[in-house]
Amino acid sequence: MKTVLSISPETARQIKAHYGNDAALISAAIDCLNGTLRERKQAVNSPSAVRDYLRLILSPLEHEVFFALFLDAQNRVIEAEELFRGTLTQTSVYPREVVKRALHHNCGAVIFAHNHPSGVAEPSHADETLTQALKQALALIDVRVLDHFIVAGSGVLSFAERGLI
Repeated sequence: MKTVLSISPETARQIKAHYGNDAALISAAIDCLNGTLRERKQAVNSPSAVRDYLRLILSPLEHEVFFALFLDAQNRVIEAEELFRGTLTQTSVYPREVVKRALHHNCGAVIFAHNHPSGVAEPSHADETLTQALKQALALIDVRVLDHFIVAGSGVLSFAERGLI
């Protein structure tokens, strides 16, 4: 399974294992969404496309990951990366490393996402605190945090829609 955006080989194997015989269809859907998200003529202005992409990538995982979409000044996708990998219930996220990746990609904005393998999409206090810390750290280098999504099974929660950004 090959996609345009960065997905670790282990994540690709888990997606294929999770979706079983539908892996080819899921792979094609991810490729299609990647094309939509990477389209250089159009900014990321469709929360539903971002949600669908994140749901396909993150929902089958049995461990937490912290993911970022790095965007240019017009909110076009530069790169998508799994930044941190954790356990069943938590992932350690280091703001310094997030800032380094943002500078590496020379991005103007970022959308974060992580999954809750438990199936509960509600943000924890730690999720909210982390998001605010990342927002403050990235503001120092003029990078905007547009949203933070939590993917839990088929559910996807947006911090921006909840007024948490």
